[in-house]
Amino acid sequence: MKTSTTFLLTLLVFGGAFNVAYGECKDNITPSTPTNRFTLNDNGTVTDNQSGLVWMRCSLGQTWDGSTCTGSASTYTWAQALASADESNYAGFSDWYLPNIKELNSIVETACYDPAINQTVFPNTPSSGYWSSSPYASYYGNAWYVYFGYGGDGNYAKGHGVHVRLVRAGVAQ
Repeated sequence: MKTSTTFLLTLLVFGGAFNVAYGECKDNITPSTPTNRFTLNDNGTVTDNQSGLVWMRCSLGQTWDGSTCTGSASTYTWAQALASADESNYAGFSDWYLPNIKELNSIVETACYDPAINQTVFPNTPSSGYWSSSPYASYYGNAWYVYFGYGGDGNYAKGHGVHVRLVRAGVAQ
């Protein structure tokens, strides 16, 4: 009976937390990435005041128009994603890099679903996978990614096309 009770309690506890419709955030769940945690910069970047990291507000392929991200996010193989960071001079900075899996997971918004990201901070983010720079240790042909549809992570073959959001270390703007 103890096992059945534990299972029922688990369903009751998690039932409310995961009862989030597509494209919405639940008001009764404390945000993991509240807007006030970030400083929205005029140059299309955002500073995470908790980690000090500076993120591109838009996915690669999109354009910051001064108020939102426009256009379609492009997809890249893992090698292309790494190279795009080396080549980026976005907002006048040349020290962009592909975030590691821990950094990328830090911007998942657990109160939202499809996409599981703060849309005020990162507008028009596709509910899709985003590469991290972290290789998958169990198989050299894969790397870690975060899926912003529901906020989980996993590993994927490095040759597949996945979205990219770059980051840089926090320094004075």
